[in-house]
Amino acid sequence: MTILDKIIAFKKKEITKIKAEVPVKKLVESPSFGRTVFSLKKSLLEVGSTGIIAEFKRQSPSKGIINDKATIADVTSGYLDANVAAQSILTDTSFFGGTIADLMEARSINQQKPILRKDFIVDGFQIVEAKAIGADVILLIAACLTEKELKNYGQLAIDLGMEVLYEVHTQEDLDKINDLDNKIIGINNRNLKTFEVDLEHSIKLASQIPATCLKISESGISDPRIISGLKEYGFQGFLIGENFMNQENPGEACQAFINQIR
Repeated sequence: MTILDKIIAFKKKEITKIKAEVPVKKLVESPSFGRTVFSLKKSLLEVGSTGIIAEFKRQSPSKGIINDKATIADVTSGYLDANVAAQSILTDTSFFGGTIADLMEARSINQQKPILRKDFIVDGFQIVEAKAIGADVILLIAACLTEKELKNYGQLAIDLGMEVLYEVHTQEDLDKINDLDNKIIGINNRNLKTFEVDLEHSIKLASQIPATCLKISESGISDPRIISGLKEYGFQGFLIGENFMNQENPGEACQAFINQIR
């Protein structure tokens, strides 16, 4: 059983339990549910965009604790000061140490940039929940969903006025996504089955993605010079978490990184 298999099996049990306790009606009635979302696509494509999607991440299955001292308020405020294009907030508790409350707090601070709910979505309930807690974008990981689930969950998010970041790592993942045209495609440089990082692999896969798509490179980006190289292959967004979070002041680390790519 891979790390991903373990996470997904656990997540399915967790969601079944939450669904039994929280009615969808309650989510729909939450104050954030009716808000107009911020567009990730628009933020990444606007003139002068840094292209950086900065992540708040306490821990990971491969690295263990990355930063358990930094607060959501300090880090997300620092990211906004650095003029990131968007924020990514992990809401998985068991494997990444994140919570729904983290995203809600980030949203209360961030009233101008899109927020991605970073989690393992295995049920439509989580998409409704994402809207209710203030997320603008959801992540759908092709490796852990069927072709039908990717299509249905993607449509549900769009129906709720949200955007979708489809995450792929292999050609097989890419083939699962119905009609790639105009979608936001994230290539994860980290293999979720082994947690190894390979940027070259992502560059090869990028050539298989239509030019109408918005391409995002995720994981393993630690040097501002890598951004310039990735831009040459059509990438317009760059999701970075660990490289900032393993510093004492992630917001300042993000600012210093962005200063070097301008």
